[in-house]
Amino acid sequence: MNVADYNRKAWDEQVKRGNRWTQPVSAEITARARQGEWQIVLTPMKPVPRSWFPTLPGLRILCLAGAGGQQAPVLAAAGAEVTVFDNSPKQLEQDRFVAERDGLPIKTVLGEMGDLSVFAGSTFDLVVNPCSVDFVPDIGPVWPEVFRVLRPGGALLAGFTNPFCHIFDEKLADQGQLTVRHRLPYSDLHSISEIERAALFQAGEPMVFSHSLEEIIGGQIAAGFVIAGFYEDVWTEKCITQYAPGFLATRAYKPQ
Repeated sequence: MNVADYNRKAWDEQVKRGNRWTQPVSAEITARARQGEWQIVLTPMKPVPRSWFPTLPGLRILCLAGAGGQQAPVLAAAGAEVTVFDNSPKQLEQDRFVAERDGLPIKTVLGEMGDLSVFAGSTFDLVVNPCSVDFVPDIGPVWPEVFRVLRPGGALLAGFTNPFCHIFDEKLADQGQLTVRHRLPYSDLHSISEIERAALFQAGEPMVFSHSLEEIIGGQIAAGFVIAGFYEDVWTEKCITQYAPGFLATRAYKPQ
């Protein structure tokens, strides 16, 4: 099956359902960002350190697979020139909604994160990629493409699910019980039963895939990036939080 097409429709459906990651920021938040009071997240809860950002006014930023009216409007209100690239038309509509509501110059582009050919090389100063690589089966093309569209000296800020989270039975974990079930790499295409997969399709839930730390961090290094920042995060809604952080984020730069 075509995972990108399926997940495009699934995320459009998540917008209709009001999924947390599809809810645009308020006008109050963008107003504060205009005054220099702003923050964004790459992972569920911990704000990205301000030291990870260059001065924002005039900065060319790509929000990669980061639509939903959350990060992009804040960065635009703080003075950056923001482009949002995402696989979901409805998610991109959320960014356009905030842009029109608050008078923000945000550009939106529809596409898959592994193919950034619509952009010329060295187009952006910063790429912001909130937790989203879990929704593509192969992240191999992503990091070389990000490296290409960044100018020398530019940076990639990216968030991820820690791959170990995918070893547990998800339904039991949602009930507070951690039961090891899956071998890694996890895939909604191959790691669950046909009955479970049919139920996932019927519910219109996005398909999820795990990626190894070698693919996540080693892949950035192999593409030419230098890792210059790292942190972990939790999500208090998930029971794994009581034992270990389930999320991580990296800052990587393209050498001059």
